[in-house]
Amino acid sequence: MIDLNATQAAIRAGYSADTAGAIGSENLQKPDIMIAISEAMEARAEATGIDANYVLMQAAKLHQRCMQEIVPLVDRRGQKIRDDEGNPLYAFNAAGAAKALELVGKHVNVGAFREKVELSGPNGGAVQVSVAGLTAEQIEALASLKLEGE
Repeated sequence: MIDLNATQAAIRAGYSADTAGAIGSENLQKPDIMIAISEAMEARAEATGIDANYVLMQAAKLHQRCMQEIVPLVDRRGQKIRDDEGNPLYAFNAAGAAKALELVGKHVNVGAFREKVELSGPNGGAVQVSVAGLTAEQIEALASLKLEGE
């Protein structure tokens, strides 16, 4: 829970740096460890008040700020900076706005930024399919396919 890094956790637990990656990965597959991590993450989320809704709301606020739909530019004295016609000026942070919008899109599962869809294969195994460039309708059709052996 310190850094959410299984390799570093294995090193802190006393395993050698040479084997820590494999041990950490192996430990993440153990049901009792998975449960302990899940419970610890739930407790941390509850203690901090940070949950999926909080993240979504903050990402939406960040997007609005990057688009400057909230606060106009101000000078050192806190006065609004205006153009020659007296209109307040707003800054635009394209990279920040795009990243925040991507986070919101992933959270609400609109599929706007989805590149892969994971489907269950014939024996319960996962099948990954690249969906880059497909429409939402094509992705939905792909997800509803029955695979041989199901």
